[in-house]
Amino acid sequence: MVKLPKILKGDKMIIKRDLYLNKLIKKQHNGQVKIITGMRRTGKSYLLFHLFHQYLTENRIDESHIIEIPLDDRLYKELRDPDKLLYEIRSRMTDNQIYYIILDEIQMVAEFEDILNSLLHIKNADIYVSGSNSKFLSKDIITEFRGRGDEIRVHPLSFKEFISVFQGTKQEAWNDYYTYGGLPLTLYYESHEDKSNYLINQFKKVYISDIVERNNIRNTDELEELINILSLSIGSLTNPKKLSDTFNSVKGIKLSQATIKTYLDYLEDSFLINKSLRYDVKGKKYISTPSKYYFTDLGLRNGRLNFRQQEENHIMENIIYNELLCRGFNVDVGVVEVRELKDGHSLRKQLEIDFIATSGNKKYYIQSAFDMRQDAKKVQEKRSLRIVPDSFKKIIVVRDDIKIKRDDDGIVTMSIFDFLLDDLSLDY
Repeated sequence: MVKLPKILKGDKMIIKRDLYLNKLIKKQHNGQVKIITGMRRTGKSYLLFHLFHQYLTENRIDESHIIEIPLDDRLYKELRDPDKLLYEIRSRMTDNQIYYIILDEIQMVAEFEDILNSLLHIKNADIYVSGSNSKFLSKDIITEFRGRGDEIRVHPLSFKEFISVFQGTKQEAWNDYYTYGGLPLTLYYESHEDKSNYLINQFKKVYISDIVERNNIRNTDELEELINILSLSIGSLTNPKKLSDTFNSVKGIKLSQATIKTYLDYLEDSFLINKSLRYDVKGKKYISTPSKYYFTDLGLRNGRLNFRQQEENHIMENIIYNELLCRGFNVDVGVVEVRELKDGHSLRKQLEIDFIATSGNKKYYIQSAFDMRQDAKKVQEKRSLRIVPDSFKKIIVVRDDIKIKRDDDGIVTMSIFDFLLDDLSLDY
């Protein structure tokens, strides 16, 4: 039986999302549209309508100056008409004090770009909008905003957020997290059956349905088969050609590289997966193909496979990747080229660094090493880090709950728990 959460309010769980709430607070009154993005069911509406609303009222903002419209609610169907929406907002602004305009699922409004630009002309309007796909953040729309759009990406619960409302041991929390992922509503269910049914149904009836409807996909079997292949190979190098070959050889289906690329774009667009490019550390350039794909939520991925294939080492790598994204890093796959002598010949070999995490002038090289108790494994994991030709921090994250240690080469080894639970873990 899954442990019950320990933070309750009435019959509801309170999950603090301070990372995102603080971002909203810092961006108040900055003259830009605050655009809250992320996949469905990650808590964007809760962040805006509950946590941010509570912050505003606690800071003496009158309720009449908080204009909230959840556009995915059928009660507000008429306001999906852009002119009616603009009239509704304007009619509720009756004085010169600041009004906080919060529009949830803005992509459901036709010509919403014009609406947002119109609102930007209102001096006493502070604007917050959400959306569940990245189409409304296309280059054309950003151009429409003329640099006046400010994105905040909301991810599923981090392990630190997850464990804050989990009653049980750290190990029990980890087992639940890598199995059921970080969609907040999974914490409301107690049994494996209820959790798994929720995740499987969400994937099928919400996420896939959204993609099919939005992009007018006729052959859904091909899309679903691609999702299955990606689910089986998280963190593996691939590209449209490899995937096309897999369809042909394993599934007996001929699917063009162009179609596969289009489907991959759809999955990224819906925030279901993220793509990580390869970066040549010594050559200081990107390698266009192949790339790696990671799932935004592991519970959805595991549910897609009916929880049959839960390789904890690959899942841990995906969790590390997601944590780095949550902390605001750009994340690439590192490649370091070395030369080796074999039978008297000098051969080139590429060694991999799982992640290069960069933010401004900060950079970290990170290896995900599930088990590093054997000496041979230690040599293997450290080899690529040792030949990196710069002095940025080099870190190995292991599954064992060990104490943080640094070797003579300056390489830090830490447990997955220290990495995930301490916001400053990368700077030890």
